[in-house]
Order: sequence, then C-alpha cells, then structure tokens
Amino acid sequence: MHLYEKIQNGVYIIAEMSANHGGDINNAFKIVEEAKKAGADCVKIQTYTADTLTINCDKEPFKIKGGLWDGYTYYDLYKEAYTPWEWQRSIKEKCEEVGVDFLSTPFDRTAVDFLEQLSVDFYKIASFELVDIPLIEYTASKGKPMIISCGMGSEEEIREALDACYRQNNRNVVLLKCCSQYPAKYEDMNLSVIPDMINKFGVTVGLSDHSEGSLAPIAAVALGAKVVEKHVCLDEKINSADMGFSMKMSEFKKMVDDVRNATLVIGKPTYELTENEKGGLGGRRSLFAVKKIKAGESFTEENIRSIRPSDGVKPKYYKELLSKKAKKDYDFGEPISYEELD
Repeated sequence: MHLYEKIQNGVYIIAEMSANHGGDINNAFKIVEEAKKAGADCVKIQTYTADTLTINCDKEPFKIKGGLWDGYTYYDLYKEAYTPWEWQRSIKEKCEEVGVDFLSTPFDRTAVDFLEQLSVDFYKIASFELVDIPLIEYTASKGKPMIISCGMGSEEEIREALDACYRQNNRNVVLLKCCSQYPAKYEDMNLSVIPDMINKFGVTVGLSDHSEGSLAPIAAVALGAKVVEKHVCLDEKINSADMGFSMKMSEFKKMVDDVRNATLVIGKPTYELTENEKGGLGGRRSLFAVKKIKAGESFTEENIRSIRPSDGVKPKYYKELLSKKAKKDYDFGEPISYEELD
C-alpha cells in the first residue's frame, strides 16, 4: 500500500471508478489500466447492493428530486450503479497486476465482511455514511487505515466519526473535505476549511472532489491536502449513473500531472538557496568604483555606486563607506574590497 509513503512525501491520488464501468467488467479492467497510466496511486470501487443501501419502495421519501438522478428511486439508482460483488476479486487482482492500490467503500457490515475475505489493506467511508457510527465502528474494528469523506458533515459529526474509530483503537484515519454536490460548484466548496481540519482534528486531510477540472485539487494541495480522490471514466462514452460528474481519463492524467507539479511548486518552508538559485547570485548588486579613486581619497556619492554584479561590498555598507577614505587605489569598474571596512 502506497498511502503512507505518499502522504509523507507528496499526494496520494485515488481514481474512483464507481459506476463508470457501465455494467461491463472489461470496462472496469480498462479503467484500472488507464488510471495506472495516468499516474493514479489507487483505484477505488464501491461495495454495496441496492438491498444493502435501501429498500425497494417508491414512496415520496425514496424518490430523488432534481440533479443528475431526478426521477429515480434510490433502489433503482443503486441497482443500476452497483459493482457486482463477484467482479471485485478480479478487479483487485487487476490492480495488483498493474501496480495500483485497491480500495473500496463498504456500505454495511456484510460488505465489510466480504472485503475482509478479499484481504483489503484499508477502507473508505462515504460522506453519506459519516453519520453511520455503528458502520464506522465495525469497519474501524478491523484495524486497517480508514479514509472518511466528510461531505455535509458538521464539526460535531466529524468528531463523532473520528471518536468511533478511536474507540476501536484505530487512529489511522484520513479525513477528506468534500462538497456533496454532483457536480460541485466552486463557490460551495470552501476549501479553506482544509487547514482548519488539519489543526482541529490532528489527522491527515485530503479532498474528495466532484467539481469540474483540476482547479480544486490544486488549490486543496496548496492548502495542505495530502489525498485527492476524483471520479474517473474512460474517454469513450459509456452510459453510467456517474458520467455527469466524472473526469475523462485524458483529463485525469492532466490533473495528476498538475497536482504533482503543484506539490513541487509548494516545496517546503525553507530560506536555503537551491543549487539553481545559487547560480544567480553573481547578478546581485554591490559597490563599485565608478571613477578612479586614489588611496587616501574619500569615498563619495560620485565615485562609488551600487550596481550589478556582486563582486564588491554589499550595498548595506554604502553609508559606512561614505565616511571612510580608500585604503588602496581603485580603477574605474573595480569592486570595492571588504578590506575597506573596519
């Protein structure tokens, strides 16, 4: 598992497959292969059935109104979107074959038990399950790292989810800032909460992103995010429940590159010069004789100036030199020596 290695030295990037296989396992395999080529560290799926998430009921509370899934019942949506459990071992094996981590989101105890049989390395809790404390406790009890999305979560609810893990002596938790809109609008994302989450909860924080493009992941990384999760789909059109807010694989590759480069740009808090910067020191200003100066002659505003390059005394000594007399002869264009200073 690359999670801890990456969050120590960079950003861990998760490609969320979700329903974008479109009901064809070969598409699932291709997503794994393309995600690896794009530079993802991990491919994530979801482990549920319509019956483990909801009930087959068409009463008003079970009907989705507005958004991408307007007119669906919850049951019909999940029945269409789920990843068959009999595929999941093969998807995990494909991940192992190409060299990316495999991750899944369980939505009930049976899913956790099933994933334990697959010997998964860690778990993801979805935003909508943030308030399902019994599920979080049961998942955390397996002793494996937990990634928890915090969409719609209040500070109190996030704290309760963390405490549920801690009660199981599981402190290996990553929180993901998330805006649970599909797609998410920039003005609703409030990524400035990321550093606050880091300080307030004392854990690694990342971003589960449903917005368009690479902007939000780059901004999140600049604010301290160490994990980025993004829904991905193949470039060729495949009908699925999640296509409307998923990033095409060619765009995902650009996002991965942008995030990696943002990490390089951010660097570390240091005032040390890089080797490349040291090469520019010669272009700094320093004090030079701009007229011939005889030994014993006073330095004046007319015979010395602060100019480039940096071979002479630093400009901060200019006023001090104006009160002194030259200890040696200087030719036009000769740097003033530090020997002139007491």
